[in-house]
Amino acid sequence: MPKHYRPAGKKKEGNAARYMTRSQALKHLQVNLNLFRRLCIVKGIFPREPKKKVKGNHHTYYHVKDIAFLMHEPLLEKFREIKTYQKKVKKAKAKKNEELARLLLTRQPTYKLDRLIRERYPTFIDALRDLDDCLTMVHLFAVLPASDRENLEVKRVHNCRRLTHEWQAYISRCHALRKVFVSVKGIYYQAELEGQKITWLTPHAIQQVFTNDVDFGVLLTFLEFYETLLAFTNFKLYHSLNVKYPPILDSRLEALAADLYALSRYIDASSRGIAVEPKVDASSSSQSNDREESELRLAQLQHQLPSSEPGALMHLVADNNKEVEEDEETRLCKSLFKDLKFFLSREVPRESLLFVLPAFGGMVSWEGEGAPFKEDDESITHHIIDKPSAGHQYLSREYVQPQWIYDCVNARIILPTEKYLVGSIPPPHLSPFVDNEAEGYVPDYAETIKRLQAAARNEVLPLPGVGKEDLEDPQNLLYAGVMSRAEEAEAAKNKKKMAAQEKQYHEELKIELTGSKADVAPVVAEGEESVPDAMQIAQENADMPTLLMSRKKRKLYEAMKIGQKKKKAGVELIEQRKKKLNDAQSS
Repeated sequence: MPKHYRPAGKKKEGNAARYMTRSQALKHLQVNLNLFRRLCIVKGIFPREPKKKVKGNHHTYYHVKDIAFLMHEPLLEKFREIKTYQKKVKKAKAKKNEELARLLLTRQPTYKLDRLIRERYPTFIDALRDLDDCLTMVHLFAVLPASDRENLEVKRVHNCRRLTHEWQAYISRCHALRKVFVSVKGIYYQAELEGQKITWLTPHAIQQVFTNDVDFGVLLTFLEFYETLLAFTNFKLYHSLNVKYPPILDSRLEALAADLYALSRYIDASSRGIAVEPKVDASSSSQSNDREESELRLAQLQHQLPSSEPGALMHLVADNNKEVEEDEETRLCKSLFKDLKFFLSREVPRESLLFVLPAFGGMVSWEGEGAPFKEDDESITHHIIDKPSAGHQYLSREYVQPQWIYDCVNARIILPTEKYLVGSIPPPHLSPFVDNEAEGYVPDYAETIKRLQAAARNEVLPLPGVGKEDLEDPQNLLYAGVMSRAEEAEAAKNKKKMAAQEKQYHEELKIELTGSKADVAPVVAEGEESVPDAMQIAQENADMPTLLMSRKKRKLYEAMKIGQKKKKAGVELIEQRKKKLNDAQSS
């Protein structure tokens, strides 16, 4: 009898009992593949990788407990009810009974994902941790065109755009933006809320094209869940500032693509007062009811929305009466562009700058209708322009490229504008998400920014080619004006005393080592090997931990060493290319 023989009907054990394939899960739940994928996405269930795949490597495996979790989901019955109802509509259309089909469509059952949001994210911190993919997905669909072929409706695109603007308005108001990086894929942003770092990607403002190698059915299912999640998050954030959600935007400014500024226009209207008409009887039209409901919501918001200066997009949500504790990073971001007024030309990325500049305390306007101030305003300090213009130029302002804004944000200082003037080639746009020290290569412009930051903090850094030991020399500090002559004399005396003590210590250590070798030398016989030198002993001591490692850890350690060698080779290649480029420019 084989060792692993199991009689027929006996209970399964091991991986065969803990996992099941996707085909087995479909039969167990009695659903098709599309509905199964939809349930897994909204419930957060993903495939597993068992140690032993009992059905073969070409199958997808799920945990049995996850499938049992799906089996008792109330949403499963709702989906079955909707599918049955759609058959009734299809049957009515087949019989050419348009009136019945229209009536059935108005009564079609619906569902909500609110319960699943509370189920998957018990606390608000859990929702913030899982917000990266959500924001990236919603920002992507906010710029996509509506398509009947992909079942992407105009209403859904507008909803995504509204959610993204509400999120950006809150981030700008709370000055929670920390990093910005413009890449080929799009613009990366990173914000910090309640100790959680949230990073998302927004596409460039160009025409997007649908591709055939993307399954938009799966993406739309993710989008359906992410829309609900982001709406819950915005609701919580706005209510933390004592602002009613959702905010009301001006339809005229929305048509002018000035959604971020639309709410500030309503702040101006609140100072004039809006009379709310009394409710009419039930015989009035639905459009009149919707208009009165909007006016009523606006009247309720009037006492919460404060008056703000023109162009201050950071006041898109109301100030809270109680003081909010701000950390040092928030205070620094809030005052970076303080007392600076920016004007955006029409060719720059307007939506991105309208989001970034108010988040760091700047006042901004643009070219077009609905702008808070015009181009001829004498108080404008910086004009953001991307290409030379033949129009009138003002001597009271500086004309810089948009990259200057992003570099100042990442450096947390106001950088000199000489390298960012219109028509000149700007310096390299460095990513704030890369640790140059860990990578082993620090670009030249990163060193320049580091010195500018040190100068802003009144710190002293060694010049290029000068080590830290030269900076610690009291004589050099005296020449640099950092310390007085009395302090220089005291520091020189202490340095000389420390040097004498260090020299004495090295001499005693040398005598001790010489004496130990003299004692050992006579013991060695003529036929025996000599005592190994210090270098050999150090090498053996360095190899000892590797010999004591297990095979798995030793392989991992060797892979790490190979990765370090590749990184070092990459740095050397960059240095060689940089040297060749400098030689070509000098010749």
